[in-house]
Amino acid sequence: RFELPFPRRATGYGHSPKDVAALGGVPAELLAGYHDAVHDQTVAFIRSVKDADLKRIVDDAWVPPVTLGVRLISVISDDLQHVGQAAFIRGWLERP
Repeated sequence: RFELPFPRRATGYGHSPKDVAALGGVPAELLAGYHDAVHDQTVAFIRSVKDADLKRIVDDAWVPPVTLGVRLISVISDDLQHVGQAAFIRGWLERP
């Protein structure tokens, strides 16, 4: 969709400023459509999760292994940090 110059499974984690600059301009409409698609898939996934699923191990590279419940909390926490960062930058840009 975005014709990114990265491997398909790349997440952006560890990208350098040079990597980020390689993105160039992405139209707002394309980003909004991507957001909507991700939101729809996220809502569908969360609605499908049962209580028993939360105890399932999703990453055994850690001690203790990470359960789905812990990973979901981690993702929510990370997302909230990014919302705070965006709000900070927006406020900074809008300052007189």
